[in-house]
Amino acid sequence: MKESCESIENFKHKIEETVKFHEVDLMGICNNAVYFNYFEDARIKYIQDLKSKYNLKSLLHNNSFFIMAHNECDYILPAKFDDKLFIYTRIYYAKNSSIGFSHLVVKQDTLEIIASGKGVLVHIDISSKTKMPLPGEFYSAVRDFEIKVEIIHRNENSI
Repeated sequence: MKESCESIENFKHKIEETVKFHEVDLMGICNNAVYFNYFEDARIKYIQDLKSKYNLKSLLHNNSFFIMAHNECDYILPAKFDDKLFIYTRIYYAKNSSIGFSHLVVKQDTLEIIASGKGVLVHIDISSKTKMPLPGEFYSAVRDFEIKVEIIHRNENSI
């Protein structure tokens, strides 16, 4: 059985999800694609919470927007109809215009990790649809909030 290489101790952010009837197959097992919806819910809530906690006014304001560049999931154990899940989320890296997220899906009743995943979001200017540097205040917030994160930020003034 495959296990996650991520340690739950590295995660400070979590949301709760319940496996709904329309998310399962005839055997009552959660469809594999649903996990990507859980990850998206978790990333959105993470960004909203970070924005609120650190008063990040320029993020997701005016032309600031995020698009998905990469998504992956490793399935360890199945989730079934009505299972209560925790979706743990963290940023494991932030570059000039991209953010790497890591996720763990944990069954609430057993605390078993049943899936893990990663996703990369790219910060764009919605009007021009081109990459846009993340605001400087974002890096400070992530550095303060996260336990373990790699910041790869090029200072534009140093060129």
